[in-house]
Amino acid sequence: MAVASSFATTFALEALLHTASTSRSPLSSSSSSSPSLVRLSSRAARNSHRASIHRHRVPLWSPRCELTADSPTMESGIDSDRSSSISALELLKTSAADRYTKERSSIVVIGLSVHTAPVEMREKLAIPEAEWPRAIEELCNLNHIEEAAVLSTCNRMEIYVLALSQHRGVKEVTEWMSKTSGVPVSELYQHRFLLYNNDAAQHLFEVSAGLDSLVLGEGQILAQVKQVVKVGQGVVGFGRNISGLFKHAITVGKRVRTETNIAAGAVSVSSAAVELALMKLPESSHSTARMLVIGAGKMGKLVVKHLVAKGCTKMVVVNRTEERVAAIREELEDVEVIYKPLTEMVACAAEADVVFTSTASESPLFLKEHVQNLPPASQDVGGLRLFIDISVPRNVGPCVTCIESSRVYNVDDLKEVVAANKEDRLRKAMEAQAIISEESKQFEAWRDSLETVPTIKKLRAYAERIRLAELEKCLSKMGDDIPKKTRRAVDDLSRGIVNKLLHGPMQHLRCDGSDSRTLSETLENMNALNRMFSLETEISVLEQKIRAKVEQIQK
Repeated sequence: MAVASSFATTFALEALLHTASTSRSPLSSSSSSSPSLVRLSSRAARNSHRASIHRHRVPLWSPRCELTADSPTMESGIDSDRSSSISALELLKTSAADRYTKERSSIVVIGLSVHTAPVEMREKLAIPEAEWPRAIEELCNLNHIEEAAVLSTCNRMEIYVLALSQHRGVKEVTEWMSKTSGVPVSELYQHRFLLYNNDAAQHLFEVSAGLDSLVLGEGQILAQVKQVVKVGQGVVGFGRNISGLFKHAITVGKRVRTETNIAAGAVSVSSAAVELALMKLPESSHSTARMLVIGAGKMGKLVVKHLVAKGCTKMVVVNRTEERVAAIREELEDVEVIYKPLTEMVACAAEADVVFTSTASESPLFLKEHVQNLPPASQDVGGLRLFIDISVPRNVGPCVTCIESSRVYNVDDLKEVVAANKEDRLRKAMEAQAIISEESKQFEAWRDSLETVPTIKKLRAYAERIRLAELEKCLSKMGDDIPKKTRRAVDDLSRGIVNKLLHGPMQHLRCDGSDSRTLSETLENMNALNRMFSLETEISVLEQKIRAKVEQIQK
Protein backbone atom coordinates (compact mmCIF):
# COMPACT_ATOMS: atom_id res chain seq x y z
CA MET A 1 0.00 0.00 0.00
CA ALA A 2 2.89 2.36 0.79
CA VAL A 3 4.30 1.86 -2.71
CA ALA A 4 0.93 2.47 -4.29
CA SER A 5 0.51 5.62 -2.22
CA SER A 6 3.93 6.81 -3.33
CA PHE A 7 2.94 6.23 -6.97
CA ALA A 8 -0.25 8.19 -6.60
CA THR A 9 1.38 11.02 -4.70
CA THR A 10 4.26 11.44 -7.13
CA PHE A 11 1.85 11.56 -10.03
CA ALA A 12 -0.40 13.99 -8.19
CA LEU A 13 2.42 16.49 -7.74
CA GLU A 14 3.50 16.15 -11.36
CA ALA A 15 -0.09 16.62 -12.47
CA LEU A 16 -0.43 19.68 -10.24
CA LEU A 17 2.68 21.31 -11.68
CA HIS A 18 1.79 20.23 -15.23
CA THR A 19 -1.74 21.61 -14.96
CA ALA A 20 -0.38 24.97 -13.87
CA SER A 21 2.36 25.04 -16.51
CA THR A 22 -0.03 24.33 -19.40
CA SER A 23 -2.00 27.47 -18.52
CA ARG A 24 0.89 29.75 -19.53
CA SER A 25 3.60 29.95 -22.19
CA PRO A 26 5.99 27.03 -21.76
CA LEU A 27 9.36 27.55 -20.11
CA SER A 28 10.50 23.98 -20.49
CA SER A 29 10.06 21.29 -23.05
CA SER A 30 7.76 19.32 -20.80
CA SER A 31 5.12 22.01 -20.93
CA SER A 32 5.09 22.03 -24.71
CA SER A 33 3.94 18.42 -24.92
CA SER A 34 0.56 17.47 -26.28
CA PRO A 35 -2.28 18.10 -23.78
CA SER A 36 -3.36 14.49 -24.19
CA LEU A 37 -0.05 13.16 -22.97
CA VAL A 38 1.88 13.79 -19.78
CA ARG A 39 5.52 12.89 -20.17
CA LEU A 40 6.97 11.87 -16.82
CA SER A 41 9.87 9.87 -18.18
CA SER A 42 13.37 10.91 -17.15
CA ARG A 43 16.03 11.47 -19.77
CA ALA A 44 18.48 10.24 -17.16
CA ALA A 45 16.82 6.80 -17.30
CA ARG A 46 17.09 6.71 -21.09
CA ASN A 47 20.62 8.03 -21.53
CA SER A 48 23.24 5.93 -19.81
CA HIS A 49 25.93 8.62 -19.99
CA ARG A 50 23.73 10.99 -17.98
CA ALA A 51 22.62 8.32 -15.55
CA SER A 52 26.22 7.67 -14.57
CA ILE A 53 26.56 11.25 -13.40
CA HIS A 54 23.66 11.11 -10.97
CA ARG A 55 24.40 9.65 -7.58
CA HIS A 56 20.90 8.45 -6.82
CA ARG A 57 19.50 6.24 -9.54
CA VAL A 58 15.76 6.04 -10.00
CA PRO A 59 14.32 2.55 -9.40
CA LEU A 60 13.05 0.81 -12.51
CA TRP A 61 9.57 0.65 -11.04
CA SER A 62 9.32 4.42 -10.72
CA PRO A 63 5.99 5.81 -11.99
CA ARG A 64 7.73 8.16 -14.43
CA CYS A 65 6.04 6.75 -17.47
CA GLU A 66 3.73 7.99 -20.20
CA LEU A 67 0.02 8.02 -19.39
CA THR A 68 -2.71 8.68 -21.89
CA ALA A 69 -5.65 10.93 -21.24
CA ASP A 70 -8.14 8.05 -21.06
CA SER A 71 -6.47 6.71 -17.92
CA PRO A 72 -8.65 7.16 -14.79
CA THR A 73 -5.69 8.60 -12.90
CA MET A 74 -5.05 10.97 -15.75
CA GLU A 75 -8.60 12.22 -15.69
CA SER A 76 -8.44 12.96 -11.97
CA GLY A 77 -4.97 14.52 -12.18
CA ILE A 78 -5.23 16.73 -15.26
CA ASP A 79 -8.89 17.45 -15.98
CA SER A 80 -9.77 18.51 -12.45
CA ASP A 81 -10.31 22.11 -11.35
CA ARG A 82 -8.55 24.12 -8.64
CA SER A 83 -10.12 22.07 -5.87
CA SER A 84 -8.46 18.92 -7.15
CA SER A 85 -5.13 20.75 -7.00
CA ILE A 86 -5.75 21.28 -3.29
CA SER A 87 -6.64 17.59 -3.02
CA ALA A 88 -3.31 16.76 -4.59
CA LEU A 89 -1.60 18.78 -1.88
CA GLU A 90 -3.59 16.98 0.79
CA LEU A 91 -2.56 13.69 -0.79
CA LEU A 92 1.06 14.77 -0.46
CA LYS A 93 0.55 15.31 3.26
CA THR A 94 -0.65 11.77 3.82
CA SER A 95 2.11 10.00 1.89
CA ALA A 96 5.14 9.03 3.97
CA ALA A 97 6.81 7.44 0.96
CA ASP A 98 6.79 10.45 -1.35
CA ARG A 99 10.21 11.37 -2.67
CA TYR A 100 9.59 15.10 -2.25
CA THR A 101 9.15 14.72 1.49
CA LYS A 102 12.02 12.27 1.87
CA GLU A 103 14.76 14.54 0.54
CA ARG A 104 15.41 18.21 1.00
CA SER A 105 16.06 20.45 -1.98
CA SER A 106 19.48 20.02 -3.59
CA ILE A 107 22.12 22.58 -4.46
CA VAL A 108 23.22 21.86 -8.03
CA VAL A 109 25.81 23.48 -10.30
CA ILE A 110 25.47 23.02 -14.06
CA GLY A 111 28.49 24.52 -15.76
CA LEU A 112 31.05 24.72 -18.50
CA SER A 113 34.57 26.00 -17.93
CA VAL A 114 37.90 26.45 -19.66
CA HIS A 115 38.66 22.88 -18.55
CA THR A 116 35.60 21.31 -20.21
CA ALA A 117 34.52 23.52 -23.13
CA PRO A 118 36.27 25.55 -25.87
CA VAL A 119 35.96 29.32 -25.99
CA GLU A 120 33.72 29.03 -29.08
CA MET A 121 31.03 27.41 -26.92
CA ARG A 122 31.60 29.48 -23.78
CA GLU A 123 31.11 32.74 -25.64
CA LYS A 124 27.69 31.58 -26.88
CA LEU A 125 26.62 30.75 -23.33
CA ALA A 126 28.07 33.87 -21.71
CA ILE A 127 25.52 36.06 -19.91
CA PRO A 128 26.41 39.76 -19.41
CA GLU A 129 26.29 40.96 -15.80
CA ALA A 130 23.37 43.28 -16.56
CA GLU A 131 21.32 40.21 -17.57
CA TRP A 132 21.98 38.17 -14.40
CA PRO A 133 18.79 39.29 -12.58
CA ARG A 134 16.67 38.41 -15.61
CA ALA A 135 18.38 35.02 -15.89
CA ILE A 136 17.74 34.32 -12.19
CA GLU A 137 14.07 35.19 -12.61
CA GLU A 138 13.68 32.93 -15.66
CA LEU A 139 15.47 30.05 -13.93
CA CYS A 140 13.27 30.34 -10.85
CA ASN A 141 10.20 30.23 -13.09
CA LEU A 142 11.14 26.66 -14.04
CA ASN A 143 9.00 24.05 -12.32
CA HIS A 144 11.64 22.49 -10.09
CA ILE A 145 13.95 25.46 -9.38
CA GLU A 146 13.59 27.50 -6.18
CA GLU A 147 16.73 29.66 -6.14
CA ALA A 148 19.44 30.49 -8.68
CA ALA A 149 22.66 32.41 -9.37
CA VAL A 150 24.81 32.95 -12.46
CA LEU A 151 28.62 33.07 -12.50
CA SER A 152 29.69 34.06 -16.01
CA THR A 153 33.33 35.02 -16.67
CA CYS A 154 35.81 34.66 -19.52
CA ASN A 155 36.81 31.22 -18.20
CA ARG A 156 33.49 29.78 -17.03
CA MET A 157 29.72 29.84 -17.30
CA GLU A 158 28.17 28.22 -14.22
CA ILE A 159 24.58 28.19 -13.00
CA TYR A 160 23.92 27.40 -9.35
CA VAL A 161 20.38 26.39 -8.39
CA LEU A 162 18.39 25.03 -5.48
CA ALA A 163 16.29 22.28 -7.06
CA LEU A 164 13.21 20.48 -5.70
CA SER A 165 14.24 17.50 -7.83
CA GLN A 166 17.82 16.87 -8.92
CA HIS A 167 17.36 15.26 -12.31
CA ARG A 168 14.29 17.30 -13.30
CA GLY A 169 15.98 20.51 -12.21
CA VAL A 170 19.11 19.65 -14.24
CA LYS A 171 16.99 18.81 -17.28
CA GLU A 172 15.07 22.10 -17.08
CA VAL A 173 18.19 24.23 -16.60
CA THR A 174 20.05 22.47 -19.42
CA GLU A 175 17.13 23.06 -21.78
CA TRP A 176 16.99 26.71 -20.65
CA MET A 177 20.71 27.11 -21.39
CA SER A 178 20.19 25.59 -24.84
CA LYS A 179 17.22 27.86 -25.54
CA THR A 180 18.99 31.07 -24.50
CA SER A 181 22.31 30.30 -26.20
CA GLY A 182 21.26 28.40 -29.30
CA VAL A 183 23.65 25.55 -28.42
CA PRO A 184 21.94 22.15 -28.92
CA VAL A 185 21.30 20.15 -25.76
CA SER A 186 23.33 17.26 -27.17
CA GLU A 187 26.41 19.52 -27.40
CA LEU A 188 25.90 20.83 -23.88
CA TYR A 189 25.86 17.25 -22.60
CA GLN A 190 29.33 16.71 -24.08
CA HIS A 191 30.92 19.68 -22.31
CA ARG A 192 28.92 20.44 -19.17
CA PHE A 193 29.71 19.22 -15.68
CA LEU A 194 27.25 18.52 -12.85
CA LEU A 195 27.90 18.67 -9.13
CA TYR A 196 25.47 18.29 -6.24
CA ASN A 197 25.23 19.60 -2.68
CA ASN A 198 28.59 19.27 -0.86
CA ASP A 199 30.48 18.72 -4.12
CA ALA A 200 28.86 21.82 -5.62
CA ALA A 201 29.78 23.87 -2.54
CA GLN A 202 33.37 22.63 -2.56
CA HIS A 203 33.66 23.45 -6.26
CA LEU A 204 32.57 27.06 -5.72
CA PHE A 205 34.99 27.36 -2.79
CA GLU A 206 37.80 26.15 -5.04
CA VAL A 207 36.72 28.60 -7.74
CA SER A 208 36.68 31.50 -5.26
CA ALA A 209 40.12 30.49 -3.93
CA GLY A 210 41.53 30.49 -7.47
CA LEU A 211 42.23 26.75 -7.48
CA ASP A 212 40.01 26.06 -10.49
CA SER A 213 41.33 29.00 -12.51
CA LEU A 214 43.43 28.59 -15.61
CA VAL A 215 46.04 30.64 -13.77
CA LEU A 216 46.24 28.98 -10.36
CA GLY A 217 45.68 31.44 -7.53
CA GLU A 218 44.63 34.41 -9.68
CA GLY A 219 42.73 37.02 -7.72
CA GLN A 220 40.22 38.36 -10.22
CA ILE A 221 37.79 35.47 -9.75
CA LEU A 222 37.20 36.40 -6.09
CA ALA A 223 36.05 39.86 -7.20
CA GLN A 224 33.74 38.19 -9.71
CA VAL A 225 32.22 35.95 -7.01
CA LYS A 226 31.67 39.08 -4.88
CA GLN A 227 29.92 40.68 -7.84
CA VAL A 228 27.45 37.77 -8.01
CA VAL A 229 26.39 38.58 -4.43
CA LYS A 230 26.23 42.32 -5.14
CA VAL A 231 24.05 41.87 -8.23
CA GLY A 232 21.89 39.27 -6.48
CA GLN A 233 20.92 41.56 -3.61
CA GLY A 234 17.21 42.26 -3.88
CA VAL A 235 16.64 39.66 -6.61
CA VAL A 236 13.85 37.34 -5.42
CA GLY A 237 15.40 34.11 -6.72
CA PHE A 238 18.77 34.77 -5.07
CA GLY A 239 17.55 33.05 -1.90
CA ARG A 240 18.94 32.03 1.46
CA ASN A 241 20.68 28.81 0.37
CA ILE A 242 22.37 30.14 -2.77
CA SER A 243 23.26 33.54 -1.30
CA GLY A 244 24.62 31.78 1.79
CA LEU A 245 26.75 29.56 -0.46
CA PHE A 246 28.26 32.51 -2.33
CA LYS A 247 28.87 34.55 0.82
CA HIS A 248 30.66 31.58 2.37
CA ALA A 249 32.69 31.22 -0.84
CA ILE A 250 33.89 34.81 -0.46
CA THR A 251 35.02 34.03 3.09
CA VAL A 252 36.88 30.95 1.84
CA GLY A 253 38.57 32.90 -0.97
CA LYS A 254 39.82 35.55 1.44
CA ARG A 255 41.01 33.00 4.00
CA VAL A 256 42.92 30.91 1.43
CA ARG A 257 44.74 33.95 0.08
CA THR A 258 45.58 35.20 3.56
CA GLU A 259 46.78 31.92 5.06
CA THR A 260 48.54 30.31 2.08
CA ASN A 261 49.74 33.38 0.17
CA ILE A 262 48.77 31.47 -2.98
CA ALA A 263 48.37 34.72 -4.91
CA ALA A 264 52.08 35.55 -4.46
CA GLY A 265 53.81 34.93 -7.76
CA ALA A 266 50.54 33.95 -9.38
CA VAL A 267 49.31 35.89 -12.38
CA SER A 268 45.90 37.14 -13.41
CA VAL A 269 44.46 36.66 -16.87
CA SER A 270 45.61 40.18 -17.74
CA SER A 271 49.20 39.65 -16.59
CA ALA A 272 49.26 36.24 -18.29
CA ALA A 273 48.27 37.98 -21.52
CA VAL A 274 51.21 40.36 -21.18
CA GLU A 275 53.54 37.46 -20.37
CA LEU A 276 52.30 35.58 -23.44
CA ALA A 277 52.92 38.58 -25.69
CA LEU A 278 56.49 38.96 -24.39
CA MET A 279 57.10 35.23 -24.86
CA LYS A 280 56.10 35.53 -28.53
CA LEU A 281 58.12 38.70 -29.22
CA PRO A 282 61.88 38.70 -29.78
CA GLU A 283 63.53 39.63 -26.49
CA SER A 284 65.35 42.52 -28.14
CA SER A 285 62.01 44.16 -29.04
CA HIS A 286 60.45 44.16 -25.57
CA SER A 287 61.26 47.82 -24.94
CA THR A 288 60.49 49.07 -28.46
CA ALA A 289 57.37 47.10 -29.52
CA ARG A 290 54.37 49.33 -30.16
CA MET A 291 51.54 48.41 -27.79
CA LEU A 292 47.83 48.99 -28.35
CA VAL A 293 45.18 48.25 -25.69
CA ILE A 294 41.53 48.26 -26.77
CA GLY A 295 39.16 48.72 -23.84
CA ALA A 296 39.82 50.66 -20.63
CA GLY A 297 37.67 48.61 -18.27
CA LYS A 298 39.01 46.48 -15.41
CA MET A 299 40.82 44.02 -17.69
CA GLY A 300 42.22 46.72 -19.95
CA LYS A 301 43.45 48.76 -17.00
CA LEU A 302 45.25 45.69 -15.61
CA VAL A 303 46.88 45.04 -19.00
CA VAL A 304 48.23 48.60 -19.01
CA LYS A 305 49.59 48.24 -15.47
CA HIS A 306 51.31 44.94 -16.27
CA LEU A 307 52.84 46.41 -19.43
CA VAL A 308 54.24 49.24 -17.33
CA ALA A 309 55.57 46.72 -14.80
CA LYS A 310 57.44 45.03 -17.67
CA GLY A 311 59.12 48.28 -18.69
CA CYS A 312 56.72 49.68 -21.29
CA THR A 313 56.69 53.50 -21.16
CA LYS A 314 54.39 54.34 -24.08
CA MET A 315 51.13 52.81 -25.30
CA VAL A 316 47.89 53.71 -27.05
CA VAL A 317 44.55 52.98 -25.38
CA VAL A 318 41.37 52.90 -27.48
CA ASN A 319 38.09 53.39 -25.64
CA ARG A 320 34.61 54.79 -26.23
CA THR A 321 35.25 57.73 -23.92
CA GLU A 322 38.41 59.41 -22.60
CA GLU A 323 37.33 59.51 -18.96
CA ARG A 324 38.65 56.06 -17.99
CA VAL A 325 41.86 56.53 -19.95
CA ALA A 326 42.47 59.83 -18.16
CA ALA A 327 42.01 58.07 -14.82
CA ILE A 328 44.60 55.45 -15.81
CA ARG A 329 46.98 58.20 -16.94
CA GLU A 330 46.71 59.92 -13.54
CA GLU A 331 47.64 56.71 -11.71
CA LEU A 332 50.78 56.07 -13.77
CA GLU A 333 53.70 58.46 -13.57
CA ASP A 334 56.37 58.78 -16.27
CA VAL A 335 54.25 56.72 -18.67
CA GLU A 336 52.81 58.07 -21.91
CA VAL A 337 49.22 56.82 -22.26
CA ILE A 338 47.68 58.11 -25.50
CA TYR A 339 43.88 58.08 -25.85
CA LYS A 340 42.19 57.31 -29.16
CA PRO A 341 38.43 57.00 -29.80
CA LEU A 342 36.89 53.74 -30.94
CA THR A 343 36.37 55.15 -34.44
CA GLU A 344 40.16 55.18 -34.94
CA MET A 345 40.63 51.58 -33.76
CA VAL A 346 41.65 50.08 -37.14
CA ALA A 347 44.01 52.97 -37.87
CA CYS A 348 45.65 52.47 -34.47
CA ALA A 349 45.99 48.73 -35.12
CA ALA A 350 47.85 49.53 -38.35
CA GLU A 351 50.53 51.30 -36.29
CA ALA A 352 50.77 48.67 -33.53
CA ASP A 353 52.89 45.54 -33.16
CA VAL A 354 50.82 44.01 -30.35
CA VAL A 355 47.07 44.51 -29.99
CA PHE A 356 45.37 43.58 -26.67
CA THR A 357 41.56 43.43 -26.79
CA SER A 358 39.43 43.39 -23.64
CA THR A 359 35.98 44.82 -24.30
CA ALA A 360 32.46 43.64 -23.52
CA SER A 361 31.43 43.75 -27.19
CA GLU A 362 29.19 40.84 -28.14
CA SER A 363 30.38 40.91 -31.76
CA PRO A 364 33.99 40.79 -33.09
CA LEU A 365 35.83 44.09 -33.42
CA PHE A 366 38.37 42.67 -35.88
CA LEU A 367 37.43 40.49 -38.85
CA LYS A 368 39.48 39.36 -41.81
CA GLU A 369 38.51 42.38 -43.91
CA HIS A 370 39.76 44.72 -41.16
CA VAL A 371 43.16 43.08 -40.80
CA GLN A 372 44.20 41.77 -44.23
CA ASN A 373 44.97 45.24 -45.62
CA LEU A 374 46.94 46.44 -42.60
CA PRO A 375 50.64 47.08 -43.20
CA PRO A 376 53.03 44.52 -41.66
CA ALA A 377 54.25 45.02 -38.11
CA SER A 378 57.72 46.49 -37.61
CA GLN A 379 60.77 44.40 -38.47
CA ASP A 380 61.89 44.63 -34.84
CA VAL A 381 59.17 42.10 -33.99
CA GLY A 382 59.67 40.01 -37.13
CA GLY A 383 56.89 41.64 -39.17
CA LEU A 384 54.15 39.65 -37.38
CA ARG A 385 51.34 41.50 -35.62
CA LEU A 386 50.11 39.83 -32.43
CA PHE A 387 46.44 39.94 -31.37
CA ILE A 388 46.05 38.96 -27.69
CA ASP A 389 42.29 38.59 -27.18
CA ILE A 390 41.24 38.11 -23.54
CA SER A 391 37.55 38.84 -24.10
CA VAL A 392 34.63 36.40 -23.99
CA PRO A 393 32.84 36.67 -26.39
CA ARG A 394 35.98 37.12 -28.48
CA ASN A 395 36.84 40.52 -29.94
CA VAL A 396 38.98 39.04 -32.74
CA GLY A 397 37.19 36.76 -35.18
CA PRO A 398 38.64 33.27 -35.86
CA CYS A 399 38.98 34.24 -39.54
CA VAL A 400 41.88 36.55 -38.67
CA THR A 401 44.06 33.49 -37.97
CA CYS A 402 44.15 32.86 -41.75
CA ILE A 403 46.18 36.04 -42.36
CA GLU A 404 49.89 35.22 -42.65
CA SER A 405 51.10 38.51 -41.17
CA SER A 406 49.04 38.11 -37.97
CA ARG A 407 48.99 35.76 -35.01
CA VAL A 408 45.87 35.49 -32.82
CA TYR A 409 45.82 34.22 -29.22
CA ASN A 410 42.78 33.96 -26.92
CA VAL A 411 42.20 33.04 -23.27
CA ASP A 412 42.59 29.33 -24.01
CA ASP A 413 46.17 29.97 -25.16
CA LEU A 414 47.24 31.27 -21.76
CA LYS A 415 48.01 27.70 -20.64
CA GLU A 416 51.52 28.23 -21.93
CA VAL A 417 52.06 30.91 -19.30
CA VAL A 418 50.42 28.93 -16.53
CA ALA A 419 53.23 26.37 -16.50
CA ALA A 420 55.58 28.93 -14.92
CA ASN A 421 56.06 28.56 -11.16
CA LYS A 422 53.50 25.74 -11.19
CA GLU A 423 55.20 23.58 -8.58
CA ASP A 424 55.19 26.29 -5.91
CA ARG A 425 51.55 27.12 -6.52
CA LEU A 426 50.56 23.45 -6.41
CA ARG A 427 52.14 23.13 -2.97
CA LYS A 428 50.13 26.13 -1.80
CA ALA A 429 47.03 24.65 -3.44
CA MET A 430 47.36 21.58 -1.24
CA GLU A 431 47.37 23.83 1.82
CA ALA A 432 44.32 25.61 0.41
CA GLN A 433 42.46 22.31 -0.02
CA ALA A 434 42.75 21.65 3.72
CA ILE A 435 41.11 25.02 4.40
CA ILE A 436 38.40 24.36 1.82
CA SER A 437 37.65 20.95 3.35
CA GLU A 438 37.23 22.56 6.77
CA GLU A 439 35.04 25.35 5.40
CA SER A 440 32.93 22.83 3.43
CA LYS A 441 32.08 21.04 6.66
CA GLN A 442 31.08 24.35 8.25
CA PHE A 443 28.84 25.21 5.32
CA GLU A 444 27.30 21.72 5.41
CA ALA A 445 26.59 22.17 9.12
CA TRP A 446 25.02 25.58 8.45
CA ARG A 447 22.80 24.14 5.75
CA ASP A 448 21.86 21.22 7.99
CA SER A 449 20.82 23.75 10.62
CA LEU A 450 18.32 25.20 8.13
CA GLU A 451 16.37 21.95 8.38
CA THR A 452 15.26 22.88 11.89
CA VAL A 453 14.54 26.58 11.23
CA PRO A 454 10.85 26.00 10.33
CA THR A 455 10.37 23.95 13.50
CA ILE A 456 12.03 26.64 15.61
CA LYS A 457 9.80 29.32 14.09
CA LYS A 458 6.63 27.29 14.55
CA LEU A 459 7.53 26.33 18.11
CA ARG A 460 8.19 29.98 19.00
CA ALA A 461 4.94 31.03 17.33
CA TYR A 462 3.07 28.29 19.18
CA ALA A 463 4.53 29.41 22.52
CA GLU A 464 3.87 33.07 21.71
CA ARG A 465 0.19 32.39 20.99
CA ILE A 466 -0.19 30.68 24.38
CA ARG A 467 1.72 33.48 26.13
CA LEU A 468 -0.44 36.21 24.63
CA ALA A 469 -3.67 34.35 25.38
CA GLU A 470 -2.71 33.76 29.03
CA LEU A 471 -1.37 37.29 29.39
CA GLU A 472 -4.68 38.69 28.17
CA LYS A 473 -6.57 36.57 30.69
CA CYS A 474 -4.30 37.72 33.51
CA LEU A 475 -4.58 41.41 32.62
CA SER A 476 -8.36 41.23 32.28
CA LYS A 477 -8.60 39.81 35.81
CA MET A 478 -6.42 42.61 37.15
CA GLY A 479 -8.87 45.28 35.98
CA ASP A 480 -8.65 48.28 33.68
CA ASP A 481 -6.67 50.57 35.96
CA ILE A 482 -3.38 48.70 35.77
CA PRO A 483 -0.36 51.02 35.63
CA LYS A 484 1.76 50.79 32.48
CA LYS A 485 4.73 49.82 34.61
CA THR A 486 2.82 46.84 35.99
CA ARG A 487 1.62 45.79 32.53
CA ARG A 488 5.21 45.92 31.28
CA ALA A 489 6.44 43.90 34.26
CA VAL A 490 3.82 41.17 33.72
CA ASP A 491 4.58 41.10 29.99
CA ASP A 492 8.32 40.80 30.66
CA LEU A 493 7.65 38.04 33.20
CA SER A 494 5.65 36.01 30.67
CA ARG A 495 8.35 36.46 28.00
CA GLY A 496 11.06 35.40 30.42
CA ILE A 497 9.20 32.23 31.41
CA VAL A 498 8.60 31.29 27.75
CA ASN A 499 12.22 31.95 26.76
CA LYS A 500 13.58 29.85 29.60
CA LEU A 501 11.18 27.00 28.82
CA LEU A 502 12.15 27.11 25.14
CA HIS A 503 15.90 27.31 25.78
CA GLY A 504 16.33 23.55 26.25
CA PRO A 505 14.36 22.47 23.16
CA MET A 506 16.06 25.17 21.06
CA GLN A 507 19.51 23.97 22.13
CA HIS A 508 18.63 20.46 21.02
CA LEU A 509 17.55 21.76 17.61
CA ARG A 510 20.95 23.29 16.94
CA CYS A 511 23.05 21.63 14.26
CA ASP A 512 25.67 24.21 13.34
CA GLY A 513 28.80 22.24 14.14
CA SER A 514 29.33 23.99 17.49
CA ASP A 515 28.71 20.83 19.51
CA SER A 516 28.99 17.05 19.16
CA ARG A 517 25.31 16.52 18.33
CA THR A 518 24.87 14.75 14.98
CA LEU A 519 22.37 15.72 12.30
CA SER A 520 20.36 12.52 12.86
CA GLU A 521 20.03 13.31 16.58
CA THR A 522 18.90 16.85 15.80
CA LEU A 523 16.36 15.64 13.26
CA GLU A 524 15.04 13.11 15.80
CA ASN A 525 14.56 15.98 18.26
CA MET A 526 12.84 18.01 15.55
CA ASN A 527 10.44 15.19 14.67
CA ALA A 528 9.68 14.61 18.37
CA LEU A 529 8.77 18.28 18.84
CA ASN A 530 6.66 18.19 15.67
CA ARG A 531 4.68 15.25 17.08
CA MET A 532 4.37 16.64 20.63
CA PHE A 533 3.11 20.04 19.53
CA SER A 534 1.47 19.00 16.22
CA LEU A 535 3.68 21.42 14.30
CA GLU A 536 3.77 19.38 11.05
CA THR A 537 6.72 21.47 9.94
CA GLU A 538 8.03 19.35 7.10
CA ILE A 539 4.70 18.97 5.36
CA SER A 540 3.87 22.63 5.91
CA VAL A 541 7.11 23.78 4.29
CA LEU A 542 6.59 21.36 1.41
CA GLU A 543 3.07 22.66 0.89
CA GLN A 544 4.34 26.24 0.88
CA LYS A 545 6.97 25.37 -1.75
CA ILE A 546 4.45 23.68 -4.03
CA ARG A 547 1.82 26.38 -3.59
CA ALA A 548 4.45 29.04 -4.35
CA LYS A 549 5.47 27.20 -7.50
CA VAL A 550 1.88 26.77 -8.66
CA GLU A 551 1.09 30.46 -8.04
CA GLN A 552 4.29 31.46 -9.83
CA ILE A 553 3.41 29.33 -12.84
CA GLN A 554 -0.20 30.58 -13.01
CA LYS A 555 0.81 34.27 -13.13
